[in-house]
Amino acid sequence: MRHLLIFATTGLLSLAACQSDPPVVSPTTTTIEADATGSLGLVGDAADVSRTTAGGTVLMGGSTDVDAAFQWMITKAGGGDFLILRATGTDAYNAYVYGLGNVNSCETLLINSRTLANDPQVEAKIRGAEAVFIAGGDQAKYVNFWKDTKVEDALNYVRNTKRCPIGGTSAGNAIMGRYYYSALNETITSAAALDNPYDPNITIGVNDFLDNPYLANTITDDHFNNPDRRGRLVTFLARMSKDKGIVPRGVGLDEVTAVCIDANGASQVFGSGTAFFLQQNGGSNTPERCVARASLDWYRGRQAVKVYKVVGTATGTNTFNFNNWTGTGGSSQYYYVDRAALGVSY
Repeated sequence: MRHLLIFATTGLLSLAACQSDPPVVSPTTTTIEADATGSLGLVGDAADVSRTTAGGTVLMGGSTDVDAAFQWMITKAGGGDFLILRATGTDAYNAYVYGLGNVNSCETLLINSRTLANDPQVEAKIRGAEAVFIAGGDQAKYVNFWKDTKVEDALNYVRNTKRCPIGGTSAGNAIMGRYYYSALNETITSAAALDNPYDPNITIGVNDFLDNPYLANTITDDHFNNPDRRGRLVTFLARMSKDKGIVPRGVGLDEVTAVCIDANGASQVFGSGTAFFLQQNGGSNTPERCVARASLDWYRGRQAVKVYKVVGTATGTNTFNFNNWTGTGGSSQYYYVDRAALGVSY
């Protein structure tokens, strides 16, 4: 069996640097003030419409947006009203999304306080949308501002009762799974996480914030083309296994890459990067050592975590099925941790 050791390094990009991802479109040239409902403006028809929708979830890895993923959402939304949610940033998504396909309107809401997150008008706008997309930024703000509010209730209504597509990029992607890295303290590097899986900066939340089908026991991460993300995601899985007694799963996404999951759990991978689908290799292959102030050991014969890698394409020809955790057009490998060093075997 071939194997490769990857030694974690420090001094890489911070979370804030990695997760500020405005779409690459013409920038707003003037400062736009949000109105009383947090709206940064609307492009298209302001009159509400009702369209037939199909549920779905988009996980996007950050940086340049993937046009095909938004077009996938527009189709699932039946050409209805497309809503962007964010806690910082501009209205740049409005023109971008509106120009991609047949949507009645695209509006951006800047929800940067719990007061706004509990505003009935804000709740009504979310409930009236046929598609909702959460922009990049800082997922700690989404947790602090939106958790246990009317925004939370509205998001779950849109996804699970109204059955509309919902998605997110970068920080927006990071809160899509049942488990999420909240980043409530400081960011965590792979080196620090592998050296101490109970480092205080490893803040993993259990998501009653968003009940997303097919992402149970799953944590998502982004900017995965940065190798420093991989060791920390494996550490998150180790913590989920040890603390929750589950067989944990993870989805790591390169930048300019999107996974679009339909209402039946089948997905397509769009874009120019790779999607990584991680799963503990069976119920008995728990970490050998996952304790505070000691390095992580998760060896299991160099097969601790199964990994399936799927390269994105412009048309989404390569796939992954979230029902049985298998894919097409990809390749398999294993991750393991030997005394705080992340390794790969084939």
